[in-house]
Amino acid sequence: MKAITIAAPYAIEVREIPVPQPAEGEALLQVLYCGICGADVASFTGNQPFTTYPRIPGHEFSARIVSVPENSRGLKAGDVVTCNPYFNCGSCYACRKGLVNACADNKTMGVQRDGAFCEYITMPVERIIPGGGLSPRHLALIEPFSISQHALSRCEVKKGDRVLVVGAGPIGLFALLAAKAKGAEVTSCDILDGRLEKAKAFGADHTVNAAAPDAGDALAAVTGGDGFDVCVEACGRPETFLSCIEHACQGANIILIGNGKTETTFLHSILLKKELNVFGSRNAFTRDFEHLIALAAQGGIDLDSMISAEYSFTDAAKAFDALTHNDGSLEKVLLRFAD
Repeated sequence: MKAITIAAPYAIEVREIPVPQPAEGEALLQVLYCGICGADVASFTGNQPFTTYPRIPGHEFSARIVSVPENSRGLKAGDVVTCNPYFNCGSCYACRKGLVNACADNKTMGVQRDGAFCEYITMPVERIIPGGGLSPRHLALIEPFSISQHALSRCEVKKGDRVLVVGAGPIGLFALLAAKAKGAEVTSCDILDGRLEKAKAFGADHTVNAAAPDAGDALAAVTGGDGFDVCVEACGRPETFLSCIEHACQGANIILIGNGKTETTFLHSILLKKELNVFGSRNAFTRDFEHLIALAAQGGIDLDSMISAEYSFTDAAKAFDALTHNDGSLEKVLLRFAD
């Protein structure tokens, strides 16, 4: 079968490798669609702190079951599914506490272990998540949505809360949707007007261009100078984290989703002065996937609007190049492996 491999930064190869053979308790899956995550692009550019090379990327995907052992979950050949791609050890303190998403030895597909950018993969049965009737294209978007869904569950977000989402890329837009679903008033902030237009289309109550000279005043005006109840950082940059601290109200919650390699320096007494709560967020739980599949199946989310482009998997190099030079017009880019 063919597999997409990042041999080294900026080096994409289409390789021929053997079709995997399922071990005990595993199913054989035919990959249908894969989304290209920001983490995959970071691996491509050498900016993903957890990636080793060579690496088959990919953890946002849909697949069709080819074969599956007898199971109590009703999974059968022909089912269209997605999967939980965060492999945990099961024995560390985090796993024993139930924080399997933050396993001390976490191995996410496409980052610390090979991913789904190939024609067939094997998966443990317990990691397979039924597709709930969603199309394969939409199922490939559930994993990135689950990242934002999980992040917004890290603290209480109440109806009427004023939420600032810094970053209007795919994860930021999904965070916007998750916050709106909780009844929040959401302000989206980005440096690209095209992304802010997309945020408006997804229901942002206010948008602010962070590059504008009066951006700080514009953000302050949204809350009448009170500050935001919840600030979501979805960029992974020092300046965006500091912006969240600046625009948070007293007692606010700050949620960090963005993952970067640059250190942030700040006077930590501001956290004390404002009595801020800072939440890290990593990966997601299977229940986050299941919740969003059910929500999408009810027609409450326009997932099509999130898809900016689709490539055949053999054109993966072109897709990565487009995302590397993204001017903000691209949100989710899908690779089609099979229909």
